[in-house]
Amino acid sequence: MRHRTWNFDIDLLLNPLVPPPPWRFLPYPVARFFGYRKEKPTETGNLMPIFWAFLGIFCSLLVIEAVSKRVPSFEARGAPVLVGSFGAAAVLEFYAIESPLAQPRNSVVGQIIAAVVGVAVTKLFQLSDRFHELQWIGGALACASATALMALTKTVHPPAGATALLAVVDANLVAIGWFLVPVMMLGCALMLAVALLVNNIERRFPMYWWTAEDLRQTKPVFLRRKDDEAGTDEEKADDGHASRGTETSVESNEQPPPERVSPRPGPVSSLHAGEVVIKPGQVIVPEHMFLTQEELQLLETMSYRL
Repeated sequence: MRHRTWNFDIDLLLNPLVPPPPWRFLPYPVARFFGYRKEKPTETGNLMPIFWAFLGIFCSLLVIEAVSKRVPSFEARGAPVLVGSFGAAAVLEFYAIESPLAQPRNSVVGQIIAAVVGVAVTKLFQLSDRFHELQWIGGALACASATALMALTKTVHPPAGATALLAVVDANLVAIGWFLVPVMMLGCALMLAVALLVNNIERRFPMYWWTAEDLRQTKPVFLRRKDDEAGTDEEKADDGHASRGTETSVESNEQPPPERVSPRPGPVSSLHAGEVVIKPGQVIVPEHMFLTQEELQLLETMSYRL
C-alpha cells in the first residue's frame, strides 16, 4: 500500500527561511532568560521542578486573569477572563518544559491555529438554522481539523485541541466569534512571558524556539542507516572524522574495538543494526524504524544536549 510510505516535512521548506536565534549576541544575563546557555544544563531532582511548576502555573493564570479584566474590549464583548485550555497549557509550559509539545512554536502557533479553525468551523455551521442541533458535530470537526493542521505544521499542542472544541461548543466563545483569536494570542503571550521568567531561574526554557536543529548547519540531523551499513555508521556520519565517543562506554576508550574500524562481512556487519545512535547534533536511526514527529523532536533535543 503506497500511502503508507507518504511523508511530509514542512521544516524542509521553512527552516531555510528561518534565521538562527540572535540570543548569543545579547548580554548573557538577558539571553539566559530566552533559554540561551553557554553550558549544558545541570541535573536536578524532582522536588525543585514541582515547586517551580506550582509557582509558575499559579502566577501565569493569575496574570492572564488580571490583565484580561483590565482590557476594555474584553469586557465590552463578554470575553472570558480565562479560556479553559490555558489550564492544560500551563501544566506543559511549567512542568513538562522539555517536551517538544511545550516549546514556543507549539504552545503559541498551535493555539492560534486552533482558535482560527474553531471560529471558522463555528461560522460555517452557523449558516444553518439547525446550528444548535449540529453544534456537537462542529466541535468534533474543529478539534480534528485543528489537530491535522498542527501535525502538518509541527505545532502540535494538546491544549489547543480543547481550544478548537470550546470555540464551537462553549456559548461564551461562540458569542465573541473572531475576537477569540486575539484573546488567545494575548493569553499565550502572557503565559510565555511568565514561563521565560520562572522557568529560567533554576532551569532552562525553552529548549528551542523553532526547532532543535541548528539552523546554521547544512548537515542533516537525522541519518537513515541501512541494515548492511550498521558496522560503518560512524565513518559515514562523520564524513571520515573520528567518532566522538558518545554511543557507548566501550567507545570512550582510546582504542576502538577492531570490528568498529574494519567491519567484516557476515554477522559483524549487522552490529547495532537495531540501535538508535545519538551524537552531538546528529541522530542515526535504522532504516526500518518509524518515528513520529514528537519522537523526532525529542531525539533532536537530546542530541543537542550532549
